[in-house]
Amino acid sequence: MTETEILTAIIDRMATVNGLNYSDEDWGQLDEYSPSFPVKWPCGLADIESVNYSDIGMDKTALPINRQEGNYIITISIANLKLSNTSKRAPETQKQNAWSLHNLIEDVHKVIHGFKPHEKSGKLVRVSKRRIKRDDGVQLYKVSYSMGAHNV
Repeated sequence: MTETEILTAIIDRMATVNGLNYSDEDWGQLDEYSPSFPVKWPCGLADIESVNYSDIGMDKTALPINRQEGNYIITISIANLKLSNTSKRAPETQKQNAWSLHNLIEDVHKVIHGFKPHEKSGKLVRVSKRRIKRDDGVQLYKVSYSMGAHNV
């Protein structure tokens, strides 16, 4: 099992969400404050945030022979360019469009939570969600999932 296989499976799964117009690995597309981000809005970006390893023994038929268990944190960034407000006096359709990212986050969660991206991995389980404040009109949330994998 490689990290590429894990990320590819998660990105493919996110791509099934209706309304998510861009799914990819997070390689920094939203890091630069630019008027022309290399994404289509709204987007979902996946990355392996961290992995903690512990030894679980040896398998002399495998390379390397020392086997480990990995505890992964996968972070999915879900973002949209929000150019309209949700004030009480705003038109109703404008407010619905502005709030749509929250529904999209839930739709992504429905297909990711409990998903097993590889036969040697466990299921993804949500562990946190946080808003990233920005001053460029990008509304960004990061949702993190944990997953275990044996014999890595």
